[in-house]
Amino acid sequence: MDSLLSGASKGARALQSTQTSSRHRCHSLSLPIVFWLLPLALMLEEDSPLGCVPRKSVPYHRDNAHLFQEEGVFNYSTMLLREDLNVLVLGAREALYALDLNDISKKLASVKWEVTEQQKAECKNKGKDPETECKNYIRILHKMGDNRMYVCGTNAFDPECDYMSYADGKLTLESKGEDGKGKCPFDPFQRYASIMVDNNLYSATSMNFLGSEPILMRSSPVSIRTEFKSSWLNEPSFVSMAQMPEGDKSEEGDDDKVYLFFSETAVECDCYNKLVVSRVARVCKGDLGGQRTLQKKWTSFLKARLDCPVLESQLPYIIQDTFRWCDPQQHWKTCLFYAIFTPQSDTSDLSAVCVYQVSDISRVFAEGKYKTPVPVETSFVKWVMYSGDVPVPRPGACINNEAREAGITQTLDLPDRTLQFIKDRPLMDQAIQPVGEKPVLVRRGATFTRIIVNQVQAADGEKYNVMFIGTEEGTMLKAVNYDGEMFIIEEIQLFQPPEPIKILKFSNVTDQLYAGSENGAAQIPLASCARSLSCMDCVLARDPYCGWDKVVGKCISLSNSRRELIQSVKEGDASLCPDADHVKPTNQSIWPGGNLKLSCPSPSNLAKTSWERDNRPLTPSARLQPLQDGLLILNASDSDGGRYRCVSVERSKTDEYATTVAEYQVRIAGSGRGGQILFPQPRTGGPSVAGLQAVVGLLVVSLLVLLAWNFYKGHLPLPWSCGKKSEQSQESHEEGGVHPSVPAQEPPKPAQAEDKPLMSGRDNGSSNNHSKGEAAFSAAGGENDAPELILTSLQYIDDESEI
Repeated sequence: MDSLLSGASKGARALQSTQTSSRHRCHSLSLPIVFWLLPLALMLEEDSPLGCVPRKSVPYHRDNAHLFQEEGVFNYSTMLLREDLNVLVLGAREALYALDLNDISKKLASVKWEVTEQQKAECKNKGKDPETECKNYIRILHKMGDNRMYVCGTNAFDPECDYMSYADGKLTLESKGEDGKGKCPFDPFQRYASIMVDNNLYSATSMNFLGSEPILMRSSPVSIRTEFKSSWLNEPSFVSMAQMPEGDKSEEGDDDKVYLFFSETAVECDCYNKLVVSRVARVCKGDLGGQRTLQKKWTSFLKARLDCPVLESQLPYIIQDTFRWCDPQQHWKTCLFYAIFTPQSDTSDLSAVCVYQVSDISRVFAEGKYKTPVPVETSFVKWVMYSGDVPVPRPGACINNEAREAGITQTLDLPDRTLQFIKDRPLMDQAIQPVGEKPVLVRRGATFTRIIVNQVQAADGEKYNVMFIGTEEGTMLKAVNYDGEMFIIEEIQLFQPPEPIKILKFSNVTDQLYAGSENGAAQIPLASCARSLSCMDCVLARDPYCGWDKVVGKCISLSNSRRELIQSVKEGDASLCPDADHVKPTNQSIWPGGNLKLSCPSPSNLAKTSWERDNRPLTPSARLQPLQDGLLILNASDSDGGRYRCVSVERSKTDEYATTVAEYQVRIAGSGRGGQILFPQPRTGGPSVAGLQAVVGLLVVSLLVLLAWNFYKGHLPLPWSCGKKSEQSQESHEEGGVHPSVPAQEPPKPAQAEDKPLMSGRDNGSSNNHSKGEAAFSAAGGENDAPELILTSLQYIDDESEI
């Protein structure tokens, strides 16, 4: 526990040393770590390195990537780049595909590998879901020395392996039906790892149906596996494997290593609750097991804790994926492991990337102290640093020149004392710290899932390692660490609806990235420089793949140009750019009282936009409302006309840079200043709307009064008195109305010349247009003397005062 705390404290000191000042750079923390599980919000400042945001967010669009998916097929989570065949082999649920490496939307071949109905029934009888778990999920896919491919699937909780070839445009399974236990997981949703080294498969998975027997195994030429003890593997979640050629030109005659990254429940933690920690383990490629002790078991299995100190939480972050990066022109000791980490507590939403030197990992295993279990009175085992004598040859070491001089040429020759020591003490005491003892990238709100790294030479002649990171939300982050400064160039939405990225691959032949998810696969280029439309935007993007070409006036890829390009990745110095062309104003017109939106999409998430009107800063008001992507003018008046300009201001390490994003000449229609006239737009408030509502209300009231008067005077019959004689109907008849019993064909009594209409036009002294001979219509009742429906003509008012 003390060592875990010390690791977090080191990370805190490292992060506190970071000093930056710009908005988009990752600022340092000044708060110290206090105690275990302190509420995370109390440990953060608003201006912290945990708030880095991508400079650009690219929404989903089908043009962003080449996409591949087939209806009814899911879980595109296994990939093999066959650059020798110009093919991407893609493994999914019960299907394998050969796709064009240059455009994966083009399917070249496919083959189905489905479970039988009997296998599905047996799987269902064991309590598994027949529609999800009792399928064949492709999990192992590696190239063999003879150009065939070795492929394994879960096969309805009965793992099976086979050989596959691609020739003449066809994928063919050989139907060998090899047992896949120990090579491929039973459970399709259980984490696993595998690698093919010299035609020998190294796999880390579960050996049994229940998933309770985890192993690290080499299948051939001699099957070697881990000891089934909690001190070796304790409820692990396997992540990835990698080979290191440490035997190449080794002065000590060392052997090549295979590294395994995983997380597990810490046996060395004497805490009340289970604590999960990240681990790295390694075995020697030439390990054959022991003669008596550790027969057919690894004699070189050693593991150590892997720390990635993130200040927000003292609970260790959990490893999720790794990528081995090596410079082919350098020694293996310069190789790096990039690893992504996520929190094990739901109280944090941070993800981090830490980088480890292979030489540091190798040194811990070669020279570090061991941990040993010690029984205590409370009946549990406490793990402490071993301080006794270490046997010779060193436990866990590969066979080297020193061992050979002692007559030990293979692991079968190792003495039992050495083997018993490593059997009981596979855990190293020292934890492995990242380069700089801090993460190279921390991001809030995006859960990292996969990572790959590519090195590129920028215009300044330096080489930079660019990280491409997949997330749970189906986005791809593109980030660089410039001399300790975390910088996220962009975030691209690859899949819609959002779904986790399950696998990432990169091809040096096509310079393309390939991503797989539950419902499809995507292919994108390393850089899309054309998204930057101006020199300033191109330079402030600080993308080492892109630069501004002054000749053609475009942001282009460095690899596609022989001319000198404008680029400033470390500083973001946009003063190198030529003066930008003046933005031509766009004419906009609007009716008085109308609404208008002036668009101004921000070129960067790190920029601030502001508005000017007639070369003066615009003051926001209830009618002039700045939006994230524009300006809204409500209930326009004559005073709102003028020239509007949207200005974007972005700060880099060198200076603040302002650029005009959009400019508008707004004219109010009818104001005498010309311009295009727009129809009035709907309004939701303002005096004009209130006036219209008042007029409508007055008309409704007047109509009700007139109807009431007509009912009262009998000009219109009441619904419940239809067909009956009443005093009102007699009175109405005496005043010139129509008697209810008068047939429809009988013309009405002519009205007097001085009668005035109920509703008349403009009062200009002219007579009304109503004919004095308009007829009244009535509908006769049925055979049961039903009430008659009377449709009367417009009646005339004898006296205007009656209204």
